[in-house]
Amino acid sequence: MSLNVVNKSVKLKDGREITIETGKLAKQADGSVVLKMGNTMLLATVVSAPDAKEDVDFLPLSVDYQEKFASAGKIPGGFLKREGRLSDQEVLICRLVDRALRPLFPGDYHADTQVFIQLISLGEDDLPDALAAFAASAAIAVSDIPFNGPISEVRVIFKDGDYHINPTKTQMEGAELDMIIAGSATEIMMVEGELQEVSEDVMIGAIKAGHEAIKDQCALQSELAEAVGASVKREYNHETHDEALAADIKAKTYDKVYAVAKEGLADKNLRKQKFGAIYDEYVEALPELPEGEEYSKFLLKKYYHDVEKEAIRNVVLDTRVRLDGRQLDEIRPIWSEVDYLPSAHGSAVFTRGETQSLTSVTLGTKMDQQMIDGAVHSGYNKFILHYNFPGFSTGEVRPNRGPGRREVGHGNLAWRALKPMLPPDDENPYTIRVVSDILESNGSSSMATVCAGALALMDAGVPLKKPVSGIAMGMISDPVTGKYAILSDILGDEDHLGDMDFKVTGTADGITACQMDIKVDGLSYEVLTEALMQAKAGREHILGKITETLSEPRADLKSHAPRSKVIRIPKELIGAVIGPGGKIIQEIQKESGATIVVDEDDKNGIVSIFATDGNAMEDAVRRVNNIVAMPEEGEIYVGKVKSIQPFGAFIEFMPGKDGLLHISEIKWERVEKMDGVMEVGEQVKVKLIEIDKKTGKFRLSRKAILPKPEKKD
Repeated sequence: MSLNVVNKSVKLKDGREITIETGKLAKQADGSVVLKMGNTMLLATVVSAPDAKEDVDFLPLSVDYQEKFASAGKIPGGFLKREGRLSDQEVLICRLVDRALRPLFPGDYHADTQVFIQLISLGEDDLPDALAAFAASAAIAVSDIPFNGPISEVRVIFKDGDYHINPTKTQMEGAELDMIIAGSATEIMMVEGELQEVSEDVMIGAIKAGHEAIKDQCALQSELAEAVGASVKREYNHETHDEALAADIKAKTYDKVYAVAKEGLADKNLRKQKFGAIYDEYVEALPELPEGEEYSKFLLKKYYHDVEKEAIRNVVLDTRVRLDGRQLDEIRPIWSEVDYLPSAHGSAVFTRGETQSLTSVTLGTKMDQQMIDGAVHSGYNKFILHYNFPGFSTGEVRPNRGPGRREVGHGNLAWRALKPMLPPDDENPYTIRVVSDILESNGSSSMATVCAGALALMDAGVPLKKPVSGIAMGMISDPVTGKYAILSDILGDEDHLGDMDFKVTGTADGITACQMDIKVDGLSYEVLTEALMQAKAGREHILGKITETLSEPRADLKSHAPRSKVIRIPKELIGAVIGPGGKIIQEIQKESGATIVVDEDDKNGIVSIFATDGNAMEDAVRRVNNIVAMPEEGEIYVGKVKSIQPFGAFIEFMPGKDGLLHISEIKWERVEKMDGVMEVGEQVKVKLIEIDKKTGKFRLSRKAILPKPEKKD
């Protein structure tokens, strides 16, 4: 059997090479490629159904990305020892690919389509997440599936004043900017990343640098498609149209919809009712059809939706006033409150217009850390952020089946926004969990999570470096007239009907995270810069509202929050704190009521003590200090009698350290014998008067701390 294998390769500026191969693996898929960079290899396949299902007016696209544990020479954990449901990291990469591909399928293509990307080999230093969309697009390029691509995706970092494309793990350390950028040869489609308070200019520079590399990778895919004869795509007809019905609906409803959109109604339910009434009125007025015939409800709703979209967009472009009556750069009314939940360690309610987040903060110990066990990433996470979006937040009935991909993506964006402002892990003894429950939603609930999260963290007393705010920007444009409008703090309807969804978070000094999806061609860098500057003004306005509620972290934790204290000890004393079989540390925890975690770094042992009661903390700290402290001559200790001998008593004056209290050192008066003088277990205050330099033995005295009696005449 002969194989028709085709290879193409492209080089990055630093000389590293990316190779695409097709014709060897997974040949029964509509398209398949193996992408290789170093020892990292991805297998991407795409399959699309021959026909669309009836009455489907969207693209049923599913994108799956999975990291095989064998790619990194690992065996999965758990009982089954096999890959299970996708991890959050895999879901996030699925979203990166989906958001880059989806806008470039033809608008009238509605066949079920699945893109499946597998990490089959992991190189030591080459990260696969920035290669997944490149591989997926290449698989589509060598298929007969209609696609207005190709596209590609790269990671860009900014470090030491320069931009680096698809950096290695080593290069990423200390980067001020880490962004994934997707686009075609002519346009940017998607941007997502985290930044260390960088300026808008640095961010724009990263997008431009990434786009240059994307152009080369798109050209490579076009060459590959031509080499395998995939330039001709399949024919399809997935839509049935009734042009006369579409024209009739527009003629009889457009002006009415335009008038309602122009009213500037702030209540989305009232707007929905008025738009719905126009549709119902039109349907009721339709002439009766001959027996056996009926109007297509699917087409009626589709054409009316098209009228709504066109009219609402035109109102904004014509009047520069938005659907809810706001100016283009106007932010909805904001109110917020902290310390709303009395039992939480920190909490906040943040409400902007009809979007509301109730966010809580819980502080835990090192034992509460999230363990990450993946093919690419493994380790522990001390900062966790969860985002929940129940059906009632939009007035819908929806079963609660746990977080979906949207919840994971929105939560990750808020996590990225807040993380740069938290203290470093080595300075933070706590595991921090933030939970945002969206109680109302009408646009930009992820940005409400950022604002509520910053307030809740400060309310908990977490030493956040600076408050963080976020804003979602939108855009409506007309390619024919060249008109466009950039919208600050978009509504849900504006997100659905608009051409751009651009979320930006940051402090007063710079951007900390961003996420952008562009749904149209032709967004210039000038327009993008204008959107960023308008977003900056909006962020600063929202930040002002946040700081009116709480301007800085509370000086202390809540009374019921766990207190922590970290004691650094010599490594050789770790065993003394833990004790044989954990005996000592268990005894301290039981008797004091505190929780103690012992760890180590390159230089020291680290003892982290957590307690909700001040006395418990004080007792535990004293006990640990007693274990690790070195005895000092001249110091006074409270010890316990361990044994009694004819010549004196042995006193445990520090944990694990016994000294001799000689019979002559018990008191100033002469003691003839030990009978009845002391009892085993009795507490005795003693002074360490000598440490024998040769033997290391300790000599104690009780009379040295007693007043010396006056001499009798």
